[in-house]
Amino acid sequence: MQVSIIVPVFNEAPLIRPFLSNLRERTRGAEIIVVDGASTDGTDGLAEGFCDQVIRSSEHSRAKQMNAGADAAGGDILWFLHADAEVPLESLNEISRIMRDPKVCGGFFRIRLPSAPAVYRLTDGFAHYAGLLLRMRCGDHGMFCRRTAFVAAGGFPDVPLMEDVEFFRRLRRCGRLVHSNKRIAASPRRYETVGPTRLTFAYGSIATLYLFGVSLSTLSRIYQRTCCAANPRSPSERI
Repeated sequence: MQVSIIVPVFNEAPLIRPFLSNLRERTRGAEIIVVDGASTDGTDGLAEGFCDQVIRSSEHSRAKQMNAGADAAGGDILWFLHADAEVPLESLNEISRIMRDPKVCGGFFRIRLPSAPAVYRLTDGFAHYAGLLLRMRCGDHGMFCRRTAFVAAGGFPDVPLMEDVEFFRRLRRCGRLVHSNKRIAASPRRYETVGPTRLTFAYGSIATLYLFGVSLSTLSRIYQRTCCAANPRSPSERI
């Protein structure tokens, strides 16, 4: 199986090269596509030479960026990653193992936040078990799927928030989704900016309201007030 890795970015100049170097080292043989959402700090230029393709989008809509990357990808398996993640060793072998079952249309990894403060243990544990119970998953879990399933699901919807959760729910209709116990090391930078307890509570509250049918536009406003007021960040740092 050929795996294409799609990374949406916006103003990630400080970390794009270290991220891509580490990703290439751990995923040799995979196609790596960076989709830049009109960065103003030269992220797209810095990515040149460290990946197989750099696609420049005219706007930083994460859904549109990931869809553009999927359209350009040559792989049978599409793997969507955030630019502040560190993938586990042997991750391609793990994806191949999971996707060997023809009934499986995709999957995702667990996440690992730093060992301190203690609220991070609650956060990554809650994200996993609540996600399984509620049948929800966010983009920092490194979702992957067959190209055929991606097309059948209609790609990522262009919505103001939680496009990855919406896509995950569509993908579930296409076949089985399997999680790996291998962990993606997730960056704590959102938590350090907003505050670990505040962000954990905000994520849980937004997920609960989403399940009760609150509109995505309303959830987006709540997210902007609670999580972005102090230091607005890129689409790759959204819920």
